[in-house]
Amino acid sequence: MSDSVLYEERATRNGMKIGVATLNAPQTLNGLSLDMARSLAHRLNEWAQDPEVVLVLLQGAGDKAFCAGGDLHGLYRSMRETAGQGAWANVYAREFFEVEYRLDYQIHTYPKPLLCWGHGYVMGGGIGLMMGASHRVVSEHSRLGMPEVSIGLFPDVGGSWLLNRMPGSTGLFLALTGAQLNTSDAFFAGLADFHVRHADWPALVESLLDQPWAGPRGGADTDAKDSFAPRSINDGLLRRALIAMEPSETLEPGPLRQHSFMINNLCSGTRLDEIHADIAALADHADPWLAKAARTMLAGSPGTVRLAFTLLQRLRQRSLADVFRAEYVAALAATAHGDFAEGIRALLIDKDKRPRWNPATLAEAGEVWVQKFFQEPWPSHLPHPLADLGA
Repeated sequence: MSDSVLYEERATRNGMKIGVATLNAPQTLNGLSLDMARSLAHRLNEWAQDPEVVLVLLQGAGDKAFCAGGDLHGLYRSMRETAGQGAWANVYAREFFEVEYRLDYQIHTYPKPLLCWGHGYVMGGGIGLMMGASHRVVSEHSRLGMPEVSIGLFPDVGGSWLLNRMPGSTGLFLALTGAQLNTSDAFFAGLADFHVRHADWPALVESLLDQPWAGPRGGADTDAKDSFAPRSINDGLLRRALIAMEPSETLEPGPLRQHSFMINNLCSGTRLDEIHADIAALADHADPWLAKAARTMLAGSPGTVRLAFTLLQRLRQRSLADVFRAEYVAALAATAHGDFAEGIRALLIDKDKRPRWNPATLAEAGEVWVQKFFQEPWPSHLPHPLADLGA
């Protein structure tokens, strides 16, 4: 395996260490593969147990993206190889989604400060990696989104939890349209905590080496289970360093915030057909961001629109672990359903951008049709692969 994730441990001035993990696949905009997810989960666990590591920094190689999604090519191959055999026959998809979701949950519950540099494109699987970080940083070039409607999947990686926690009904709008957010709207939607200019990032990283990080109680050789310094100390030091690097200029409101009142009115109902029609009516809107959002939805998978809506409705009050379990079932079902493979084919394989969605209309993708995405595909005697998540 190539070094698809690069690791470095940088010594701080007071003898502690900062663990740096760099997604190293810039040719695919640092798309997350199964091997990368496995490797990252293993190293994060090691750093969590190392009392000298006071902070973990997660970033992407190159200047274009932190992470623009998951391994769509690998999933496409697995879907082609297991076509017609049912969702449980796709061993690669079973492993990929389990490892990816466990990694995302691990980041959400990480015991140490975890800084994610969300520069450039942060899409789909990249959102899953970034959203659980304790300190989420964007640059002036950040573009965030969950564009699964265009490939026939749904906003997964905890998206059904995340989108439900956005202001008003904006999360539903983003799920149905795949609209991208700029730096300003990343804050409005609750996807970012800090803003650092791209040119200032190296200086920020260097400044972290000078912080008076709190090390383990009793010294680095202490074996006691409670030897770690209070989490709040190092969280506070990291926050102070990030605030010191934030630009003085105020960010102008982005299009999501500008149109949030209208979006809430359009998406606050309980009938998907009415919400869909109201968003579709924006296709000729004078604001190009709204028009593009509507047109993306209309060109996207009607099945994804139905599934994303249903997941957000059903999982509104569920825990993060429960959301991952439900999304795992839905993701496996999506690999056995034609739209996911067809969406990848049209976008990445044949690149004709003419997907033949099935069902072809929202009316055909009804409430009865969507039920198959909630049926566990494994033998009844087996537990859920994520049964222990959150235990």
